[in-house]
Amino acid sequence: MLIYGAVYVLLCALVLLLFNFRAVKRRKQNVNQTVMMREESGRSPAEARLDRKEEEDEAAASPQDLSEETAEVLQNSAVSEPALEYVEANVQPKEEVIEEPKQTASEAPKNFHTGRILTALMLGAFVAILNQTLLNVAIPHIMNDLGVSANTVQWLTTGYMLVNGILIPVTAFLIDKFGTRKLYITAILLFTVGSLVCSLSVNFTMLMIGRVIQASGAGIIMPLLMTVFFVLFPPEKRGKAMGLMGVVMIFAPAIGPTLSGWLIGHYSWRLLFDIVIPIGVLVLILSFLWMRDVTKVTNPKFDLPGFLFSTIGFGFLLYGFSEAGNNGWESAVVVLSLVIGIVSLIAFVWRELTTDKPMLDLRVFKYDIFALTTVVSMIVNMAMFGAMILLPIYLQNIRGFTALESGLLMLPGAIVMGIMSPIAGALFDKIGARWLGVIGLTITVLTTWQFTMLSMTTSYSHLLVLYVLRMFGMSFIMMTIMTEGLNQLPRHLGSHGTAASNTARQVAGSIGTAFLVTVMTTRQGAHYGAYQNTVTSSNSFLSNQFEQLGQSLSAMAHLPGAAGNQLTTQLLYAQAVQQSTIDGINDAFMVATGLSVLALILVFFVKRARIKEQ
Repeated sequence: MLIYGAVYVLLCALVLLLFNFRAVKRRKQNVNQTVMMREESGRSPAEARLDRKEEEDEAAASPQDLSEETAEVLQNSAVSEPALEYVEANVQPKEEVIEEPKQTASEAPKNFHTGRILTALMLGAFVAILNQTLLNVAIPHIMNDLGVSANTVQWLTTGYMLVNGILIPVTAFLIDKFGTRKLYITAILLFTVGSLVCSLSVNFTMLMIGRVIQASGAGIIMPLLMTVFFVLFPPEKRGKAMGLMGVVMIFAPAIGPTLSGWLIGHYSWRLLFDIVIPIGVLVLILSFLWMRDVTKVTNPKFDLPGFLFSTIGFGFLLYGFSEAGNNGWESAVVVLSLVIGIVSLIAFVWRELTTDKPMLDLRVFKYDIFALTTVVSMIVNMAMFGAMILLPIYLQNIRGFTALESGLLMLPGAIVMGIMSPIAGALFDKIGARWLGVIGLTITVLTTWQFTMLSMTTSYSHLLVLYVLRMFGMSFIMMTIMTEGLNQLPRHLGSHGTAASNTARQVAGSIGTAFLVTVMTTRQGAHYGAYQNTVTSSNSFLSNQFEQLGQSLSAMAHLPGAAGNQLTTQLLYAQAVQQSTIDGINDAFMVATGLSVLALILVFFVKRARIKEQ
């Protein structure tokens, strides 16, 4: 399994190094062109190279501070440096200390259509998020078809998560390096090619390679989408915009299990990849036609030590948490992975805080509202994703519902959340995130607490109503809390803020899933031990009940008396296993309730962000 992990890290490193090599090559070409132009205008090569240092200052001063005609004259003529300084000093207005105005829609570039860009972005995000949830139901079928074990097949989901966790922190650097257009087209191309490889796979190794390629594209899409929303919309309109994005983020994973259950029941698991290929091709075409750069390409230097620390740290940390749910926290693999991950992340934080050009600018956490909302989002993600794992276990493993029935129970809640997300976004623009978070988390606490009372007789309709109400509460939390924090950041830190926020939520979701599954299994063992101690021959009341029930079963099945007693014991212990599992799930939901209460307390301290301008 560690071999697969090494393959993931190497492939991610190769992709990023390829990006960096192309950027360096392109930058050298641009430098050579600049030198040639300077030489043609009468300057020596040495002077031309010295002028490169001054180009950024000239670009910042002339096009913005001077009139358009003056800037054009200065840029198209060979003017001496003293003359240039004289013209700049006398033509531009006197320097005044003026606060930068708030970003308005009019500041956005006019050479693209915002609606078309958002259409291409949201279609790509929808299919990428949908793909993450389609495969869960198909795993047993893939095991039988390709002849692999459960421990091996889990890498289809674990590996996808690892690659996502490795790439998300690097997204801010990639956006600054290549711009939103090239990066998004590359991400969609990787995702589509990966889907094709998965569909055509003849063995598990080929399927794994396809999943890694898929994840390499999908890991970039969501942070890039949030960055574009952050740039295109002024702070006073981001609530509605983020609410619209919330429809994609919530609805896609909700319909995934339902759609997957139906497709698997009627067709092959390969169709799960076939259906996303034409959508990926469509998004690729739309991206070529409509996608534009909405951020400034700054060509930052590639921080190789930071990338290695990030890759090792997040990779091993996420792997350790994913294995903890299966092997327990005392497993040597889990402990070693977590230690390596934590040490590497400490080195990553030190590197990013001390280097001049960080790959991920962690100084975004000095903004108090952003830091607080990130913590609240992490806690909410721990409670939400952990609960989303527990409920299917209860429905399918204990109650015997099919995967399709389990997915259909969650579908109405997703529809409600998708409808409410834009409404919550509009309310956020008016009143901020605090009171929306209080309302949403209060509902979440109450409904999560109701899930601590599950039993063998809990009705399907009761579960459906509880889940719908829980998703209704969540719709007031997810995007509003995150948007409030991002609104505090200056525009030049937007891509770093979205990357940091997505990374934190990814790690929190993995921690929450592993932690709540561990609580469930640990408490299940404790409850089963208690039932075993109760169901003994020394308990005279139960012994009499056993004897009577054994005689009844013997008479019904025409078996000897001893066989009837043995069958009674087996049935009773099976019921003890079943009930102890339900008790363990209830205990895990109790922990999720406690996490929700903690988030509710913290959300009272979330203030309306005052926009920090450059």
